[in-house]
Amino acid sequence: MSGRGDKISLWAVEMLVATAEERAITAAARRLGVSPSSVSQQIAALEAALGAELVDRTARPFGLTAAGQAFLPHAEAMLDELAKGRAGVGLADPAGLRSFRLGMIEDFEAEVTPLLLAGMGAELTACRFLLETGPSHRLAAQLEARALDMVVAAESDGPTEGLERHALLTEPFIAVWPEGQVGADLPLLHYSPRTVMGRQIAAHLARTGAQPTHRFEIDSYPAILALVAAGQGWSILTPSGVRHGKRAGVTLAALPGDGLARRIQLTARAGVMGELPGAVAARLRGLLAERIVAPMLEEAPWLAGALRVEG
Repeated sequence: MSGRGDKISLWAVEMLVATAEERAITAAARRLGVSPSSVSQQIAALEAALGAELVDRTARPFGLTAAGQAFLPHAEAMLDELAKGRAGVGLADPAGLRSFRLGMIEDFEAEVTPLLLAGMGAELTACRFLLETGPSHRLAAQLEARALDMVVAAESDGPTEGLERHALLTEPFIAVWPEGQVGADLPLLHYSPRTVMGRQIAAHLARTGAQPTHRFEIDSYPAILALVAAGQGWSILTPSGVRHGKRAGVTLAALPGDGLARRIQLTARAGVMGELPGAVAARLRGLLAERIVAPMLEEAPWLAGALRVEG
């Protein structure tokens, strides 16, 4: 591989980084929305341009060569600089931003996310939006893998180096009972312990010594609230989860114990998106105050102080 006269494509660089992070060409292709053969061809073209083999095609599982490992930090820096450039264009001329990749927890998809995207779409007229919804841990992994520009998710104990965080909302966990049956001898409908929120609930129950019987572990707010309304059990959720599920026939009550709460924040890679994360966070705070906090305080005034917009 001589590398003379060959040009380096940023698309090829992105494919190499995606392959290194996903540890498989097929997974990288799926993430980027292309065929595995396209990824292989672009990586081969990048190797030709650099005059070195970057991928160890004999390794199982996937691996980079010494040259690939040496080039990877520079490749990641290229993509970060490209993201900064795109953000700079958007800040200088909002109509000029071409793409924006946002991850949002499902809790906000009914009340907040559509309004956020509608408002941003009216300002960023040439922008192509990619919205990814899912549990907090999966969105954090996609941000780390550069598959998203910023995410709105529950605060976690994960690494913070190289990230900027903007506080949005603090909300307590609350008990949700069938109407007229608060405190009844009913099984717990447990929000899935496979999620950050589910693990918080499980840890709270362990701390308080509570051992409610439960047969169901569910990761859907509407499904849980429907079962509660039907008298099949009670659950522990958050105000935003209750707003997302929108179900009559349930009664909200304070959760006994140590004031279990979670914090929602916007996270982006530090310095990459310029002032855009702060601007998006400010817009979100207004929407959360209007669409989550105000209606929940009207329904359950005892949440005052515990349910609040941050920042």
